[in-house]
Parts: sequence; structure tokens; C-alpha cells
Amino acid sequence: MKRVLVVLFICCFDLCSSAVSERESVVNVGALFTSNSAIGMSVGPAILSAIDDVNNDASILLNTNINLILLDTNCSGFLGTVEAMQLMGNKVVAALGPQSSGIAHVISHVSNELHIPLLSFATDPTLSSLQYPYFLRTTTSDYFQMQAVADLIQYFGWKDLVSIFVDDDYGRNGVSVLGDALSKKRAKISYKAAFTPEASRSDIDNLLVRVNLLESRVYVVHVNPDSGLDIFSAAKRLGMMGKGYVWIATDWLPTLLDSSGTIDPEKADLLQGVIALRRYTPESELKTRFTNRWRNMKNKRTLKFNSYALYAYDSVWLLARAIDAFLNQNGNIISFSDDPLLKDTKGSALNLTSLRIFDQGQKLLEILTATNFTGLTGEIRFDSDKNLIHPAFDILNIVGTGSRTLGYWSNYSVLSTVPPEKLYSKPINDTFNSSSNNPQQQQQLYSVVWPGENTVKPRGWVFPNNGRPLQIAVPYRVTYPDFVTKDKGPLGAKGYCIDVFEAAVELLPYPVPHRYILYGDGKRNPSFGNLVNDVAQNKYDAAVGDVTITTNRTRIVDFTQPFMESGLVVVAAVKQIKSHPWSFLMPFTWQMWAVTGVFFLFVGSVVWILEHRMNTEFRGPPRKQLITVFWFSLSTMFFAHRENTVSTLGRLVLLLWLFVVLIINSSYTASLTSILTVQQLSSRIQGIDTLRSSSDPIGIQDGSFAYNYLINEMSIAESRLRVLKSQDEYVRALQLGPAAGGVAAIVDELPYVELFLSNTKCQFSTVGRVFTKSGWGFAFQRDSPLAVDLSTAILQLSENGELQRINDKWLSREACTGQTNPVDDSRLSLKSFWGLFLICGIVCFIALTVFFCRICWQYSRYRTPDEEVKEEERCQVDGVEESGRPAGRPSRLSGRMPSFKNLIDFVDKKEAEIKEILMRKEIPKRHHGSSHSQGQTI
Repeated sequence: MKRVLVVLFICCFDLCSSAVSERESVVNVGALFTSNSAIGMSVGPAILSAIDDVNNDASILLNTNINLILLDTNCSGFLGTVEAMQLMGNKVVAALGPQSSGIAHVISHVSNELHIPLLSFATDPTLSSLQYPYFLRTTTSDYFQMQAVADLIQYFGWKDLVSIFVDDDYGRNGVSVLGDALSKKRAKISYKAAFTPEASRSDIDNLLVRVNLLESRVYVVHVNPDSGLDIFSAAKRLGMMGKGYVWIATDWLPTLLDSSGTIDPEKADLLQGVIALRRYTPESELKTRFTNRWRNMKNKRTLKFNSYALYAYDSVWLLARAIDAFLNQNGNIISFSDDPLLKDTKGSALNLTSLRIFDQGQKLLEILTATNFTGLTGEIRFDSDKNLIHPAFDILNIVGTGSRTLGYWSNYSVLSTVPPEKLYSKPINDTFNSSSNNPQQQQQLYSVVWPGENTVKPRGWVFPNNGRPLQIAVPYRVTYPDFVTKDKGPLGAKGYCIDVFEAAVELLPYPVPHRYILYGDGKRNPSFGNLVNDVAQNKYDAAVGDVTITTNRTRIVDFTQPFMESGLVVVAAVKQIKSHPWSFLMPFTWQMWAVTGVFFLFVGSVVWILEHRMNTEFRGPPRKQLITVFWFSLSTMFFAHRENTVSTLGRLVLLLWLFVVLIINSSYTASLTSILTVQQLSSRIQGIDTLRSSSDPIGIQDGSFAYNYLINEMSIAESRLRVLKSQDEYVRALQLGPAAGGVAAIVDELPYVELFLSNTKCQFSTVGRVFTKSGWGFAFQRDSPLAVDLSTAILQLSENGELQRINDKWLSREACTGQTNPVDDSRLSLKSFWGLFLICGIVCFIALTVFFCRICWQYSRYRTPDEEVKEEERCQVDGVEESGRPAGRPSRLSGRMPSFKNLIDFVDKKEAEIKEILMRKEIPKRHHGSSHSQGQTI
């Protein structure tokens, strides 16, 4: 038993020793790059330096060393593929590189088959797809770089650009992503200029000659660093580096220039004004130490390094940390197995049996993607798509013999002058995924020096030099040819719209070669909807004419600023209203006449009440007083009353009433003058609402958008619409009317209607109001820069009066009042004067209240208690009360009836008599009070 235990212990000890020996073994890691390239000259020394640092660092991998197997692809896709196959046969657990996207596509298939992670510097965005699970990009993808280029294009307001790229996986796929990014910003690549990787100087010259014939002057260059300067050399020879041109280079240019201390003067002369993007790496102590260390590296071939050196250095440390974690989790780095798919190649010309599967490659890949540390390029961490977080770029401007930083781009700040790491704590900017309505509102860059030492932002486009003028469609109108129609002159078209367009083009700071193409057969008006659709489908460059700006049309084309206001109106046959003997009653409605008459009598009665006690002119027999009230009331209408008012309240009421009468007289005179002197027109159709509710046929101009508008928006049956093709048909249809096969009214645009009314000598008239608001504009293809410039020119024409002059030349005719004005609309109703009547009534009520309060107060002093007792005794002596009852029988009205009669008598008395009676009554009271006080004194 003891022997068995000893044997087991020895076996366990051997197993542990074996595990330790595996932990201490050498790890094979491959590296693929082109050592004689701009990228390889920085990547090579950085990788070797990182390997030395890892192998000399006791805190990582313990006693395990990384054995680097370095192969040179020599910028050849075929040789790079062969070298990669040889590398995979050396039982490497991972590979660094390649830098070429074309080679990376091939090697990624091998990595997938052998389960070997590939830490690559290739920037092709399509390598991030699910097709290559073992591909891990350790630099920023061109997907983000193309987003940065698209944001630059949007920031400067350009809509079209030309992409110049090398025709390989790197170039094609990068430009494809750029096109997708631009489409979100409502911009596009108008031309893709591709050349082969081995293109000669003459090939590049021919390519740029074709590019220079195009309209766009914004060029995005996405090529390899080793051949990119040939593009700018050719552009310099062809005069394409001067004023008006825009050149944007992707990160290949800073990659080439950063390797040298300063830009060579000859190179700098080729690149003046170019904007370039460089992968951004934040400043840190680690980066500073590496920079200082680079100066003393023995195997370096350049004075400085580019950003790829930093990413390569961090890639080695990323792999070292992942392998260390892999070994700590008991991972087996020497566990390889044969690939059953490659056994059949044994003995054949292509023997691939040396390629073996890394059994735990999936585990190492998972550890790689989960690793997180801070390196020379900042935080190294991958997102769910296996892209490095915090992608960012420097925006550079090549000036003089160096470059200046315009700002930064990141998926947090988009374009900003603030370094990205200062913004990482803030919320992500939503403009990364969706274009902003105002991209310059939150984005900012420093000023740019453009090619030709120009500080003004280039327009970004010119008219092409290939001899092709703008193809402009012009509607061949049959009706209303004054607006636009065929002409035998050199332009081929004439009319109001043509003159406006020609005048606007003359204001542009550049020539606009163009040719008018008649749209239509000349027998009937063309469909303007089809005309706009043809422009949207690139059959024509623009449409010039009386094209109405509608919502549906603005979705497919761009319109200029409206050069004429428009809108739909209703035209109907009208009849003149002749004057009749009772026209003098028309200014007021019957309610107004009734209320006015009542108030005349009411105010006259109020004045009589207020003046009766004081004014002798308002006294006399009842018949005379009644005549006085009527005469006074009616005479105030003409301010001819002879009676004077003496009371304060009477004068107040009369003054206010005369003001009311003044307003009523003035309004009556004005309304009657209008009715008798202005021609009154009436129509059964009062506007679009009346027309819509009826079932009468409606006339529509041939080709007008009003046809679909009335059907879709106004819900008018299509069977009611009648298409009219000429002005003669307009007149005939309106004169016949709906009963005789004509139409009840015509719905057309206001400029046509005004010209029609003038041509028919105001025989017809518009009814109702304009029920749509729109305008006429020139239609261009979407995002056409000419639409914006012409809009500015049209505004200038309006401001300097040229637009009105053109209007007077073509459309100046006899003006018609146009609008019908029925008598009912001119009559004055009570609602216009009820405020005056209300104020007058309130003042009369207040005056009467004050008057009767004063009467009651005087009457209380006039009727003393002693007199009331004497009056009652006198009635009892008579034996019978006034009501006819026997004496002594109580009656509830015994004291009231005489008092009411006395009150009426009191009110009828003159004011002077009342004052005299009251004065006589006051004297005895004073005498009695004086005697009583003397008796008390005695």
C-alpha cells in the first residue's frame, strides 16, 4: 500500500513539473508587415521594442518568453499570402498584422480555419464583419474615419464630392462606407475615380484630367501612403492645387509625413491647403517616454514615427497580457491538432499538412477581446463589434512646411476644438448617428487656409468643362403664353419666367451655360407633375417656368426662392346689381333702422322729462308737449332742434346723443355713397366653400396641380371637374353655366386669373378669398448648389426692383377689382353700433335715476306730517272716501291715492314754484325753533 502511494505521489509530481515546464516554455507569435513601407518602418521597430519590454518584464508571463516570427510581405498580395501560410505552419498562437487590407482578407480565412487570432492594423471596415471572427483590429477602423470625412463635408456645407482611391479592398471598401456616411448628411459622391495600385504617372494624369472636367471641386483622396504623393504631384502639374479647389486626404498622408521631422519643401509645395485626418492618440507620460526612447532605437529607419507605431506597441502588450491570463487559467499553448480538411493535400504539389489548428484559440480570442488596460494610445478596450472604443482623429491643415491642428473628431464630440478625452465624461453626441439640422451649431473648427492661400471657404463646385450645358426643361404652354412659351430666337423660349431666370443668372458670380428644352407638344399644356418628376429622375438638370411649389414636389426636388406669389382662387360669372328707388334704405339693416328709431324717441322722452320742470319750451298742453317730444327727437338727426336745454342732466344726455347721431350719419353717408357709386357685383358662388358644398361642375386649367388638389385635399368628386385647355374655353364654360353644359366656376392660380380677367376686360370676377398660399419657383435636382445661389439672386432682383420691371413688361394689364362685393356685405348692421347705443342708454338711465332721486327728496320736504293729517281729516268729513266706501270704513289706499295725485301735481310744477314753496315752509320752522329756544332760556 505504501509503495502504491509513493508511486502516485511521484506521478503527480511529474505532472506538476510538466505543467510548470509548459508555463515556462516559449510562446510563438507571428508578425506580418511590409518593412519597407511608410507604415512598416514605424511598426517594425515598435513591435521589436515591445517584445523586448515584455520579455524583460518580470511582472508578466513570469519566465515565459515570446518568440517573434517576423515575415515581410514586401507590398505584394501574393507574396504576403504565401508568407502568411508559412507563418501559420510554425504553430503560432496569434499573429500581428498584416497592414494590408487585401492580405488581411485572405489571412482571415486561414485564421478562422486554424483558430489563430489575428491582431491586424488593416483598416478596411468590411473586415469587422461576422465573416472573420478571429480578426481583431488593434487600430481605428476606416468606418469611423469616413464618418469624420462626412461630418467635415457637412460642416462646410458641400453636397457633392469626387473620391480618388486605389482600386483594392482598402480603397473600394473605404469609399463605399464614405458614400453611406454622406447619404445620411444629404451629400453624395458624384464620381468615383479609381486607379490601380501599380498605376503609372500617365495613368494618374489622365485620371485627374477627367476629374477636372467634372462639376465638383471637392476631392477626397483615399490611397496608400507609398504612392499617394503621386496624386498631388499630378494635381500640381495640372493646376488643380489653386484657388477654388478642396483636397481632403485620409490618414495615409499624416502617416507618410509624421515619419520625418519636418515636411520636405518640395512635398510641402505640393500639399499647401490640404486637409488631412490623423488617428488621434492622447498625450500621456507613456507616450512621452516612448517618443524619447525612439530616438535611441538601433533598428529604427526614420527620425520619427507615425500613429501605427503606437498601435503596434500596444498590440504586443495586449497579446502579452492576454497570453498571461490564458496561462493563468491553465490554458495550453502547445495544444495543436491536425485539420481534417488539410489531410488530403499531403503528397500533392501544395502540401498544407503543416498547418494545424490551435485547440484553445477561441479561449484566447475571448480573453483578448475582454482585456482592458491603458497603453500608449490611451484606453485599450473593445466594444461589442470588436472595435476599439473612443475612435478619434486629428483634423490637420497643411500650411508652410508643417501642419496646424484645426480641431478633432470623435464619436463623442464629432467636430470640436476640444481634445476628445476631455469630453468622454459627457453624454454621447447624438449627431454621430444622425445628421443635425444645423451642423455648425454644436461643431466647431479653427479657420482653414485653402489651396491657393485662400482663407474664404471655396464654393466646392463649378460648371463642368466638358462642354455640356445645363439641360433645362421649359413647359411649352398653350394657355397664358405670356409666362413661358416657345420662341424662334436663340434661347428657344420666352416669357416672364424666362426673363426672371436670365436676370437671376446674370447676378451669379460665375457663368452658367444652359440650354432650354421645350417640354410638351404645344397642343395642350404639359403636366407639371411629370415635369418635376423628370427633373428628380435626372432626365433634366432643372425646370424653369411657372412651376408651383407644393409639398409633394419639395420631397423630390429643390426649389429656389419663390419669384411670384400664387394661390388658388375661384372665378365665376357675375351680374351687376342696379340701383332701385329704395336704395336709400340699403345702408342699414332693418334691425339697425328699428333700434335707431327707438333710440330717437327714447332720448327725446328722456330730455323732455329732464327739461319739463325747468324749460318753458317743454311745457304746455299735453298735445303740444307730445309734438315737442317727436319734433325734438327727429330734429336731432339733422342737428336742427330749436329747443334749448337748460338742465345739466339734459345737456349731458343731449351731448352724448348728438355724438351718436354724428357717427350714425357719417356711416350712413359713406355706405350710401358706396352703394350708389361703386359697381355692385353678385354671384351665386361665394367662394370655395359654396362651390365645395354644391354639385355643379368646376373648371380646371389643363396641367394644373389644382386637379389633384381638389380631389385629394378638398374631397371634390373627379366627375365634377372639367379640364379647360384655352382662355376661349374659360369664357365659353363660364358664360354657358352649369345648366347649359358649362361650369359654375373655375379654380385656378392667382397669376393666371389676374391675366385672364384683364384679357376679358373684367367680364368675370373672383369670388371668395385665396384658399391656398404658394408660389412659383425654379426646380433643380436634390442638393443642387445652384438652387441656393439662384435663391439669393432672386431676392436681389426683388430688392432692386428688377423683378417688378419684368412683371410690368409681360403682365401689366388693365387692373380689375376682381372681387365681388354684394350689397349685403356693404350694409351696416347693429353689431357695429351696439356699443354706442349701450353707452347712450346707460347715461340716460343714470340721468333719470338722479332726476327722480332729486324729485323724491324735494317731495319729502314738500309733504310735511301736519298736512298729511289735515288731508286725512278732510276726507273723513266728506263722509265717503275717494274709493266710494262709507266714511269710517278703513281703506288701505286711503292715504296713497291722494298722495300719488299730489306727487304727479308736484312733478308737473315748475322748478321755481317748488323752490319758492319750500322756502316759505322753511321760514316758520326757523321762527318756531327760535321761540322754543328762547322759552327754554327764560
